[in-house]
Amino acid sequence: MNEENIKASVQLMPGERLDDLLTHDLRIIQSPEVFSFSLDAVLLARFAGVPPRGRVLDLCTGNGVIPLLLTTRTEARIDGVEIQPRLADMANRSVSLNGLNERIAIFEQDLREWKVEGELYDAVTVNPPYLPLQSGDHKGNHHQAMARHELGCKLEDVVAACARSVRRGGRVSMVHRPSRLVDIIDLMRRNRLEPKRIRFVHPRKEAEANMVLIEATREGKPEVRLLPPVIVYGDDGDYTPELLAVFYGEAAELPGFKRHNGRAHGPSFTGQQEEESL
Repeated sequence: MNEENIKASVQLMPGERLDDLLTHDLRIIQSPEVFSFSLDAVLLARFAGVPPRGRVLDLCTGNGVIPLLLTTRTEARIDGVEIQPRLADMANRSVSLNGLNERIAIFEQDLREWKVEGELYDAVTVNPPYLPLQSGDHKGNHHQAMARHELGCKLEDVVAACARSVRRGGRVSMVHRPSRLVDIIDLMRRNRLEPKRIRFVHPRKEAEANMVLIEATREGKPEVRLLPPVIVYGDDGDYTPELLAVFYGEAAELPGFKRHNGRAHGPSFTGQQEEESL
């Protein structure tokens, strides 16, 4: 389908544009006036441990970028929860545009009131607002302020919603700022989520980390692995090969790594057997 036909097949609101997700011919509706996804969402979608089938939940889904990207890694049914009506509408239209209505459902709801219908989820992902209310100016663009500041939910609300939505042995994956890592681990453990994998993201190899990816298992045994860092830009100022592979869909997951004993280890999802060993 050419660009004109694609645009004709979806209704764009004023200020919206249609962007290419650079993988599997996926397109997404965005608006700089409302919301545009960034690197953190892409990295979370490639970092998170998801089952080959089953049920996956994405909280704070925004315009639905994480559910869209997760369809390239799993055949699971994916639900997205978003509190802002405009963003939930954008996400729903992007789902329809990509013909994924049978795989993705978007719910306009406050995660603090979210209740799971049916069985609990096998995996939960979340890219929550990073900034506490007392941090910075959040009186400008309402949509952007909600995405960046804890106006609609606090970190403790996010972790609690994740914990009550995921089954025993299921996984919760989050991207956040390193400055909140101690709070995240504390809140996860209070909610019976045991951190298992942590990976820092650095803009350059000599720079301080500005993002952290963390994955926990519901009621898992204490054991956390600190993975090699993700470096965004190389010495030449361009994206590193690792990042380019993720952006262009050549790597469905963030490239793997080696454990200290030499055995390959990555974010596999083996279901009941893994649940019993955690």
